[in-house]
Amino acid sequence: MKVVIIGGGWGGCAAAVAAKKAGAEVEIFERTDLLLGVGNVGGIMRNNGRYTAAEELISLGAGDLIRIMDNNAIHKNIDFPQHKHAWLCDVSKVEPQVREYLLSLGIKINFTSRAIDVIKEGNKIKSVKFYDKSIVEGDAFVEATGSTGSMDNCTKYGNGCVMCVLRCPTYGMRVSLSAKAGIIDIPGERGDGTIGAFSGSCEIPRESLSPELLKELEKTGSVILKISPEDVNLDKLNTKVCQQYALKEFAENIILLDTGHIKVMTSYYPIEKLRKIKGLENARYMDPYSGGKGNSVRYLSSTPRGDDMKVVGLDNTFVAGEKAGFFIGHTEAMCTGTLAGHNAVRNSLGMDTLILPRKTVIGDIVAYANERLNTSDGKRVRHTFSGAEYFERMKTLGLYSINNEEINKRIETLGLKGVFENTLIS
Repeated sequence: MKVVIIGGGWGGCAAAVAAKKAGAEVEIFERTDLLLGVGNVGGIMRNNGRYTAAEELISLGAGDLIRIMDNNAIHKNIDFPQHKHAWLCDVSKVEPQVREYLLSLGIKINFTSRAIDVIKEGNKIKSVKFYDKSIVEGDAFVEATGSTGSMDNCTKYGNGCVMCVLRCPTYGMRVSLSAKAGIIDIPGERGDGTIGAFSGSCEIPRESLSPELLKELEKTGSVILKISPEDVNLDKLNTKVCQQYALKEFAENIILLDTGHIKVMTSYYPIEKLRKIKGLENARYMDPYSGGKGNSVRYLSSTPRGDDMKVVGLDNTFVAGEKAGFFIGHTEAMCTGTLAGHNAVRNSLGMDTLILPRKTVIGDIVAYANERLNTSDGKRVRHTFSGAEYFERMKTLGLYSINNEEINKRIETLGLKGVFENTLIS
């Protein structure tokens, strides 16, 4: 059995690992020359409810990528506004290790392979067409193409192409395969109804900080720098993807996190104003390069799907990562990707697909995100274990925990211990 995965971000990589463990032949097709996509500028793990979700994944037998991130943590149990016990991982080291691990499992990775269309038979995708005119067949497919816009979308819904980590001018635009298959995608919205949202942070190089500020960051992991009152822009918070960071503290301060590069927790900030802040007199942006003007635009496209991650209207296609809904973060992408990859194999074998119970945070967020889409403001809500609406729900339901023994016992009681380690194809 062959599972074809389109998109090599965190969701696609998690899907590949899960499908391979289940016994399938697995190929990833990634349009750029790097795995992890926007995850190459992430690095925040285990903050707030992400701790619970990470430990659930480990207990379920899908902790492979979590462990890689844990092994690259340069700061542990860091607190910053509204966020507790965060682990900050060195994003400059993670991608090569994920690539090496996937290859060690026997997963084939095809880079600079941009999918452009599908060939269907009835309600099934038979094969995928690529920009180089090649055609690849599969028994099951996982779409993990992401939700970002290409240059024309960034111009229409943002402040233009800001030369972000996605590198659309070099590798071409993202293509929604579900849309190519005739499925109507669901766009996310901002508070004012505008389509999409800005990525929530920028990155600056370590060497552009003053020695004193860099020393403090290396010691503490996070630093809060006060913005001059005349430079505070509260309205910009409404444009952010990451609603868990769309808080007053993130408008009145520049919050820096040490994730290998230095993460600036703002969608964009004029460079001349950034350089007014002590310690940042020589700052410059490295992602996006035009971080003084704007950022990448995301959540332009998600796919209708069931709680097993199967695409509504397609019998052999599953969806992962941001394409699976308005999810934010590495951990969230690993959760949806794991379910998608595992269920792609189960479905092809004629087995019932796995829907995680809502007594797990992973099962609950997957189901809850679908339910919220049917509400009046559902397209304006982003779902993450780390804050905002869903983290409050976690706490209300009693699902939030940082007690590993408690989390593991929950999974064992549900009879799901190591479920994603099971080989389904002999």
